[in-house]
Amino acid sequence: MKKISISLRLWGDYACFTRPEMKVERVSYDVITPSAARGVLEAIYWKPQIRWCIDRIHVLAPIRFMNIRRNEVASKIAANAPRKSMKDGKGRLGIYADEDRQQRAAMVLRNVHYVVGAHFELLDHSEHPNKHYEMFKRRVEKGQHFQQPYLGCREFACDYEWQDPFEIPNCPESLQGQKDLGYMLHDIDFGEDCIPRFFRAVMNDGIIEVPPFHGNEVLS
Repeated sequence: MKKISISLRLWGDYACFTRPEMKVERVSYDVITPSAARGVLEAIYWKPQIRWCIDRIHVLAPIRFMNIRRNEVASKIAANAPRKSMKDGKGRLGIYADEDRQQRAAMVLRNVHYVVGAHFELLDHSEHPNKHYEMFKRRVEKGQHFQQPYLGCREFACDYEWQDPFEIPNCPESLQGQKDLGYMLHDIDFGEDCIPRFFRAVMNDGIIEVPPFHGNEVLS
């Protein structure tokens, strides 16, 4: 079946694509991760009959970091707490931010601008791909989404618009040439006990080619 590709322009004032090796303080990757890009597409158009796949990422703005401090809660509800409360008939399941707040430093990106190239795979082969393509394009052009797309963290809202793949602007001069960004999170393998998988992100003239999720270049 013919693969139907789309291009979507994303931008925002701030973004944070957290590196998983940073346990306490948030530190962002240099650019958007494929999993974060997939999340934006699913926020605009998700159906159980399709699965979004990211093909490439065009970086259209210089990579700029800034340090901020964010209010976060210090704890989380244990997975077995609801079961124990139901058994005992009592217990405290809520977390009150005013009582459990703490400040943490974060290194985030600012003034980000990307074009994401992607396609979708049909999980239900009785469906016609053109139907999903047209529905997605229509929703993008009308600014419709199921939930507000965001850039890594929910407070960093993402703007988007349809992008003609033949009219993608060139990257800034600072991104020209080849830049090795190291290993980057590709996505989570939800079929294998939620195992994170990584790939070596190499940016050539602002473009990162994303390997297939089950390809040999993707490691766990």
